[in-house]
Amino acid sequence: MQSRRKLRFRLVLSFALFGFGLSVLFAVASLYVRAKVEDQLVVSSLQQDADSYAQQMHESPGQPFYSKLMTGWGWSDRTIYKAPLAWQNLPSGVHDIYETDADGHLRHYKLAVSRRFGLIAFVRYDVSRDDLGKRQLFTALIAVVLLFSLLSLAIGLWLSRKVLKPVTQLAQRIRDFRKAGKAEPLAQHFADDEVGELAHALDEYSARLTAMVERDREFNSDVSHELRTPLAVISSTTELLQGSPDLTPKLAERLKRIERASRQATELIEALLLLSRAERRGPTRGETTEVAKVAADVIESQRPQVRGKPLEIELNAREPLSVNAPASVLAVALTNLIGNAIKYTLEGTVRVEVGAGRVEVIDTGPGIKPEDAEKLFQRGVRGEGAGGSGAGLGLAIVRRLCELYGWQVSMRPRADANGAVASIVFG
Repeated sequence: MQSRRKLRFRLVLSFALFGFGLSVLFAVASLYVRAKVEDQLVVSSLQQDADSYAQQMHESPGQPFYSKLMTGWGWSDRTIYKAPLAWQNLPSGVHDIYETDADGHLRHYKLAVSRRFGLIAFVRYDVSRDDLGKRQLFTALIAVVLLFSLLSLAIGLWLSRKVLKPVTQLAQRIRDFRKAGKAEPLAQHFADDEVGELAHALDEYSARLTAMVERDREFNSDVSHELRTPLAVISSTTELLQGSPDLTPKLAERLKRIERASRQATELIEALLLLSRAERRGPTRGETTEVAKVAADVIESQRPQVRGKPLEIELNAREPLSVNAPASVLAVALTNLIGNAIKYTLEGTVRVEVGAGRVEVIDTGPGIKPEDAEKLFQRGVRGEGAGGSGAGLGLAIVRRLCELYGWQVSMRPRADANGAVASIVFG
C-alpha cells in the first residue's frame, strides 16, 4: 500500500524546504560575490600600488614603501638578480604565488609586478590573512541558513493552519451530518473561494444522492407492498384449500409445496428489504429464533430438489442454539447454503449440524478448491461441478446478511473426504 502524507505535512515540508533552499542559494551567492569582488578590488589595488611604488622609486629614490597590509620591494634592471628567483621573469600584472613562511607554513600571496622607468616594483599581499574573515563569514552564513530554515518552518506551520482551517471545518461539518443523520447546505458557511466551491459541489452531490436514496426507498416500499399482497392471497388460498375434505394426498402435497414457496418468497422479500436499508432488525421482543427449528423447516422445503437422487439429508442438533435475529433472515441464509449443497451433490449425504455457536452444512459433493472458497461469495461467481447453474447471487446475499448481523460465513473443502463445508458462526 502506497504511503500517503497528510496535506498539512506536505504543505509545511514544502514551505520549509523552499525556505532552506532559498537560504542556501543566498549563502552560496554571497560567498561567490564576496570572493569575486574582493579579488577584483585586491588585484586593482595591488596593481595601482605597484605602479605608484615604481613611480615613487623613479622620482624619490631610496624612500621606503609604506603600507600596513602590503610589503614592497624595488630594483633596477641591473639589480633584478637581487629579487627572488621566482619573481625575476614575471611580467607586469598581479600573480598568485605560494611560499613557505619562517614557521614552515605554506602561505598564499598575491604579487603585483610593475616594470616602469627601467625599474621593477614588487608589492606582495598576504591573502592568508583573509582566511579568518572567510571562515567567520561562512559560519555566519550557516547560522543564517539555519535561522531562516526554522523561520520558514514556523511560517509553514502557521500558514498551514490558516490555509487548511476552512477544509478542516468542512470535514467537521460533514462528520456532524453523520451524527445528526441529516445533511444541511454547506456552501453558506464558507467564503466564495476554492473551499466554498468544493462545499457547493458537495451540496449538489448530496442533493443528487439524497434524491436517489429517496427514490430507492420508495421503490423498495412499493415493491414490498405490491409483492406482499399477492403472496398473502396465495398463502390464505392455499390454507383454505388444505382444509377441503375431498383433497387427495397428491394434491395436498402440492399445496404444501405452494405454501412453502410462498413463505420462502415472503422471507426473501423481508431479508432483501433489510439489506437495501442496511437495517438490522431483531425478532419480537422477548423472543429468539431457534436455529434447529429453522434448519428443519428449510430442509423440508428443499427436499423436492433431491429429484430421485440417491441423497440423504440429515439434521444433527447437538445442543440448543438460539439467535437474536428474525427467522426469515436465518431461513434465507440456510436455504442458500442447504440448497447449494443439495444441488451440487449427486449422491451421498447432506448433513446439517447445529451446536457450539454455529451451524454447518456438510456435503459429499465434488468439493471446492481452497483458493476458490472466498470467491464464491462474490456477486456473479458460480461454483463448478454437477448441477452448476443460477446467477451466482445466493451466497453473495448470505454474506451481506451475515455482515449485517455480525455473523461469520465461510466455505472450505472437507479434510476427510470429497465435499465441502459451509458454516455460519453466530457472533
